[in-house]
Amino acid sequence: MKKSNVALGIICTLNIILFVYAATAKLLDYYNFQFGLSESPFIAPFASELAWGVPVSELLIAAFMAIPALRLTGLYACCVVMSLFTIYIAAMLLFGSEIPCSCGGILEEMSWSAHVVFNSAFVALSAWGIYLERKKRRTLPKLPALA
Repeated sequence: MKKSNVALGIICTLNIILFVYAATAKLLDYYNFQFGLSESPFIAPFASELAWGVPVSELLIAAFMAIPALRLTGLYACCVVMSLFTIYIAAMLLFGSEIPCSCGGILEEMSWSAHVVFNSAFVALSAWGIYLERKKRRTLPKLPALA
């Protein structure tokens, strides 16, 4: 097996674990998650929708990364979601807003600066995964067309 396939498998596995863990923690502590969203600047008006939408999206993205035919879509979605969350946190830190943590589980224990670094690492991993998956798809042998 090629090293790039092993790396891609590790990247997808790490992202799947993160997204399933985060979604599960949010759903298990749904009311605190929803309350945290309702206290958060900019997104409070959408707290009810996001309280279900975020964990469901995280589970769908994880499922996409687990299905080879949908893996590239899952990696793109992971990269976008993690980028948006990282930008949101960075903006809140820059503007000095108090950000209630609604992450769930052990992720709640991280400082916001640590979240930015952690999330940025997963954005980079996802981007690398996109590169590897696209490279893999370019090198796959083409099946002959049916006449």
